[in-house]
Amino acid sequence: MLRYQVRGENLEITPSIREYVENKVAKLEKYFSSELDANVYANAKVYKNGNQKIEITVPLKGVTLRAEETNTDLYAAVDIAVDKLERQMRKHKTRINRKGKEKGIVSEALLTNELEATEEDKLEFVKVKKVPANLMNKEEAILQMELIGHDFFIFLDEETSEFSVAYKRKDGKYGVLELEK
Repeated sequence: MLRYQVRGENLEITPSIREYVENKVAKLEKYFSSELDANVYANAKVYKNGNQKIEITVPLKGVTLRAEETNTDLYAAVDIAVDKLERQMRKHKTRINRKGKEKGIVSEALLTNELEATEEDKLEFVKVKKVPANLMNKEEAILQMELIGHDFFIFLDEETSEFSVAYKRKDGKYGVLELEK
């Protein structure tokens, strides 16, 4: 059973918006068995320029599905975001089925009907690169990332002595991913 939490920032969530989001996301239930028990978090925002953004997150055991879309029409943004979630779910299901076949087991969490992997579902590695584990602080990592012109940078955080990833966000600001223990 999916439980929904739909919030709005600078936007009142009307019953019709809530119902639209719930009905669209409910399409994903066909990928699961009846034991599905998950929360769906949807956050809608309106920007000063009139654009509307929807972020939908579905945390599941072993994977978190997340999609966001910005559009002048909130309903169109919901449609596109749910399509992204559905592609992610197909990819996830394909991976689980592939691993299950390799190990000789069948996934109980997902329905047994097979989905054919589309071209975009297949992962192709074009390059593997070894990088040094340099000890530095977050600011140095961001400067290094900018210097080499990448959107992310892996480094050994001098505060925690753990691997972290600095990345550039879509809004132009920076973030750091730290590993949980």
